[in-house]
Amino acid sequence: MTASTTPGIAFLKGHGTQNDFVIVPDPDGALDLGPDAVAALCDRRAGIGGDGLLRVVRSAADPAAAGLADQAEWFMDYRNSDGSIAEMCGNGVRVFARYLVEAGLAEPGPLAVATRAGVRQVLVAADGAVTVGMGRATLPGPADITVTVGERHWPALNVNMGNPHAVAFVADLSEAGNLWSAPGVAPAGVYPEGVNVEFVVDRGPRHVAMRVHERGSGETRSCGTGACAVAVATARRDGADPALTGESVTYRVDVPGGTLHITEHPDGQIEMTGPAEIVASGTTSLPH
Repeated sequence: MTASTTPGIAFLKGHGTQNDFVIVPDPDGALDLGPDAVAALCDRRAGIGGDGLLRVVRSAADPAAAGLADQAEWFMDYRNSDGSIAEMCGNGVRVFARYLVEAGLAEPGPLAVATRAGVRQVLVAADGAVTVGMGRATLPGPADITVTVGERHWPALNVNMGNPHAVAFVADLSEAGNLWSAPGVAPAGVYPEGVNVEFVVDRGPRHVAMRVHERGSGETRSCGTGACAVAVATARRDGADPALTGESVTYRVDVPGGTLHITEHPDGQIEMTGPAEIVASGTTSLPH
């Protein structure tokens, strides 16, 4: 189906630390939401509004996840607000899991969610918190990445959480300026498909705050994979590496929309804990 032929679809609206999403249930993979339709649904003036869209589909019903169907029944087909496809969204996974539980499609407790970055293990707690196994971070280099905003520039660390991040430490978050436009990143060609850029300040021991430009969305109130990348970058800056010490390390990461807690374990696995809420539901017509 296309935007011109579909009369309407059911939707929900949810957010995780104010990183908000349009949720489209499509269990049997019947919808074909192209980039224009996704962008229209995420439009904050003419659509429902969101930083991205979560299509809820059974893994077996989508070619992008069919190979993961034996590990996870449900696939999070995540799209940025401009309609582009992204590999992973940490806040989105929490909201996705919360929807599955509230819709009766999964039980509270542990569940597996398929994403384009692989299967993520999620724990939905009774108190509303959702913990996501975010996998391992890689630091692929190069070591001389520079992030630029206006006349300012900072060194940045390249961290991959299934999607790419450039993490820069600044004296004040206001130095990042208007993050609706993508900061400059050099050297050219390091991120051929774009990059999420995080700006970070210290707030206390193992406590930082961040702002983020998400590729395809602009500045968002929160970014789960970005918070994980920031925690890893901060730990390495602080000389902490669980793989070497054998001790887990946890950072509190404040985002404009709330707080996330990120733990990196000695085996490299990273867990993120934070809230997820479903705030509305309805039916909408796609744009013509």
